[in-house]
Amino acid sequence: MTSAAPDLQAWVGREQAMRATLDPLVVQGLAATLDWAHVPVSGEPLPPGWQWLYYNPMAQAQELGEDGHPRRTGDSFLPPVDLPRRMWAGSRIDYHAPLAVGGAATRTSRVLRITPKGGRSGRMCFVTVVHRTEDGAGRTCIVEEQDIVYREASAPRAVQSPASRAEPAPGAGTSG
Repeated sequence: MTSAAPDLQAWVGREQAMRATLDPLVVQGLAATLDWAHVPVSGEPLPPGWQWLYYNPMAQAQELGEDGHPRRTGDSFLPPVDLPRRMWAGSRIDYHAPLAVGGAATRTSRVLRITPKGGRSGRMCFVTVVHRTEDGAGRTCIVEEQDIVYREASAPRAVQSPASRAEPAPGAGTSG
């Protein structure tokens, strides 16, 4: 006996709040990776986009789905879409005030809409989530609408060995 597919629209309005300290060590790591001359320190503004360093779900490898993200279940924040490929499709971000490196911040996420679609590439499902990030004083600093797309698995492709794809070098096989 198989269970009925969950009503994905029941996830619209679902919320999740995550609190983080905007750890300066994480900021130093990205600044080093990007070879920045000035590393933002505690109390300075977190550069735009760097909020993505925080609020990432943690899961043991055995709890990951085939897309590399935590498996979606009936009690997950994101809906249990039955398509295996999860990808970021786009964002719209408004920066209202800076977040301070080293400061506390809370991101509250809410599922805004779920839109199943079909197309030439097969079934898809778009999930739009709005993230509102507030600083430790409760001031809204960032509002982001993020679109996530779930797609069907790609058909397996034949794998060619590198030798079968290689073109002979010009003049190869000739002696001088």
